[in-house]
Amino acid sequence: MSDDAKAAKELVETLKDGERGFAEAADKLRDGEHPEWATTLQRFSEQRAGFWREIVDMGHAYGDDVDESGTVAAAVHRGWIALKDALTGDDAEAVLKAALTGEDHAVSEYEDALKMDLSAGFREVVVRQQAAVVAARDEVKALQNAS
Repeated sequence: MSDDAKAAKELVETLKDGERGFAEAADKLRDGEHPEWATTLQRFSEQRAGFWREIVDMGHAYGDDVDESGTVAAAVHRGWIALKDALTGDDAEAVLKAALTGEDHAVSEYEDALKMDLSAGFREVVVRQQAAVVAARDEVKALQNAS
């Protein structure tokens, strides 16, 4: 398996997890004190969906099947979010902290991918997406600091 295919599989899994995680977090915040935060998190969910689809489409163009389900670690993380929410009553700060943990993981996955021997075209996509993921993480941090 090429480095492109390996990196793509990991990134697609991470991005799908992020899509679901942000959507769940947005749902939890929608009726709270900060509905605008829900809008931001929903935007990130949609961004992640676009990112993983872009990678899957690129993989299909090269004959690679990179469309995988979410990682076990991220599934555990989502379970942790559910548990934490049950204990905190959907506290906005706890939801943002969990989202930030997920974002730190996503940034790490992109950093790992960029250490691999990626083709020029795929590297461009990864670099562009990584910049957006870092910006999203910073925006979640800003929301957390404002809470």
